[in-house]
Formats: sequence, structure tokens, C-alpha cells
Amino acid sequence: MNIDHFLQLFVVKEKSFFPLFVQSAENIKEASALLVEQTKESDPDKRRSLSHRIKEYETKGDGITHQIVEVLMNAYLTPFDRDDIHDLAEGMDGFLDSIRDASKKISIYQPKESKKLVQIAEYIDKAAGLMVQLTGHFDTMRKDAKEMDKMCDSIKEIEHNVDDIYESYMSNLFEFEKDAIELVKKKNVAQALEDTSDVAKAVSSKIRSIVVKNT
Repeated sequence: MNIDHFLQLFVVKEKSFFPLFVQSAENIKEASALLVEQTKESDPDKRRSLSHRIKEYETKGDGITHQIVEVLMNAYLTPFDRDDIHDLAEGMDGFLDSIRDASKKISIYQPKESKKLVQIAEYIDKAAGLMVQLTGHFDTMRKDAKEMDKMCDSIKEIEHNVDDIYESYMSNLFEFEKDAIELVKKKNVAQALEDTSDVAKAVSSKIRSIVVKNT
């Protein structure tokens, strides 16, 4: 086996991470779209059904994360730092877990419909969509670094917008919601959604760090 062919084998191994990260992001996007649907839904049974479907995506995501770790353990060379690959895989899994947690709280608490909660969920879905685009650029990171940086900025801006909506929502909730039980329900759901946005920002920050290190 000549040296060129030998090195080519390692390049193939490196690139096996890229489609797995794309799969992970696409899986998150499917779950986030269902979360938007769930926040818009008022029927308790349909909300529970959507939560079960999101749970299926969470399980699928766990499998993808496990695959990434397996490839990492067996790879001799990696496209970027091994710790970064592991941290990103765990971070994306955490984003999906947060979506699932918010979904679970909607299913359990069954809060009354709220346009603000829908708005936050839509921002989360937008962040998930940007993550799909970001992972799609991993294979051309050097060339697309500036574009990826802009996408990370967009996710950061989403998190800021969610913070503004959350603060306004909570202020109005404590001022005008007279039903104490409903107040607790909405507070817990809003907090879970806001936390999910924070996790998305953390993942984008990890991606930005990887881009800076590798360009």
C-alpha cells in the first residue's frame, strides 16, 4: 500500500464524523418543529401525543451521539480536536434533551395557550435550523468560516430575543395572572423553553470555537 492511499484511508475516517453531526442536527430540527406544534396545540391528548413523538427523536438522538463516540474511540486521526468532537456531540444531545424537557412540561402542566410561548418555541426551531446549516459546512469549514460565524451570531441573537420575550412574559405573568396554579404552570414551561434557547447558544459557541481553531 503506497503512502498516498494510506493517508486517504484516514481522510475517509475523518469525514465519517460529518454526516453524523448533520444527522444529529436534522434530528434536533424535527423535534423542535414538533415543539412549535405542541405550543400551538390546546388539546391535552394531542399535546401528549406530540411529546411522545419528541421522545422518539430524543431516543434516536442518543443513538447518533453513541455512534459519534464510537467513531471517535476508533479513529486514529480526527478532523478537529477529539475533546471538541465529544463536547459538541454532548452539547447537541443536551439541546435535544432540553427540547424534550420543555415538551414534557407542556404535556404535564397543560398550560393555557400563549402566543409568547409559541414565539419562543419558533425561535428555538429557527436556531435548530441554523444548526443544520452549520453542521452541513463542517466539510468545508476553512472556506465557509465567515458564513459559519454569521450563523453563530444569528443563534446568539435568537437567544437575546428569547431573553427579551421571556422577561416581558414573566413580568406580565406575575402582574396579571390571578390563577396561582396557572401562573406556576406557565412559569415552569417558559423557564424550560428559555433554558433550551440558552443551550442552543452554548452549542453555537462551541461550533464557533471549533471554527476559530481550525481556520
